[in-house]
Amino acid sequence: MKFNGYLATAALVTAATLTTAAALTGCAASGAQPAPPRAAATGQAGAGAATDSAGGGDGAGAGAATGHAEAGEAAEAAEAARAEAATGHAGTGAGVEVATVRGPRIAVYQRKAASSPWRRLASPNDYGAERVFLVERHDGEWLRVLLPIRPNGSTGWIRAGDVTLTRTTHRVEVDPTRFRFTVYDGARVLRTGKVATGRDGTPTPPGRYFFTELVRPPDPRGPYGAYAFGLSGFSPTLKSFAGGPGQLAIHGTDDAAAIGTQVSHGCVRVGNADITWMAKNLAIGTPVVVKG
Repeated sequence: MKFNGYLATAALVTAATLTTAAALTGCAASGAQPAPPRAAATGQAGAGAATDSAGGGDGAGAGAATGHAEAGEAAEAAEAARAEAATGHAGTGAGVEVATVRGPRIAVYQRKAASSPWRRLASPNDYGAERVFLVERHDGEWLRVLLPIRPNGSTGWIRAGDVTLTRTTHRVEVDPTRFRFTVYDGARVLRTGKVATGRDGTPTPPGRYFFTELVRPPDPRGPYGAYAFGLSGFSPTLKSFAGGPGQLAIHGTDDAAAIGTQVSHGCVRVGNADITWMAKNLAIGTPVVVKG
């Protein structure tokens, strides 16, 4: 995997490889099952794992250091409702739609019904995961989707007939000022914990993203920890890094003491217990909001 940071060989993770694959629904409200990412023929993502470190990594042992809030408390529910409104998810009890590409590639248009495609994206993606998009809008046979390209926040139009649509009520919110993440199921808080974010020179950019792939680094005690989720966004300051395109990620860490600080090259580090929980409970395509 070639995220923004170190290089390593990382195995692509699919729902079938997780013992709790049934939890990868993210669709409590609708009952729909998000499509799991397709396994690569070798089960391997390319060289280069996920992350950012300054010379020390992110890996095992950090999970126990983070705090976890259980859902159900009134104050947390109220905060979740406010957060939903602030991030454009208010009232979306049915969740958001994820589009999974059906064929080996998909045409993306700058305008719906344009005479020719703006670009074509392959599926699986460069790392062996099935290509997914976060759906922003329906317009007849056309869908406006959030794209995993530069600049962050880019959108394009695809044909609804070229994808399979599923729905998730899950989302992840990262608050860099509080060094905290929160996972929601609608308005309900499922889990919270501490994060490390980018340094001033290599910041974690605010915006709306989604998970593009999930990989398991070869050494859970290494700089990426137990798992790494690729994000659809990229570093605003690093056009390339360590052989990769400067892609952002949320991943584990081997440096528990760094959680709660600005230490990375732009990725979000969480404890290994937290990233393991995410890997078992969140699907590819889950929206991620980094507050600004």
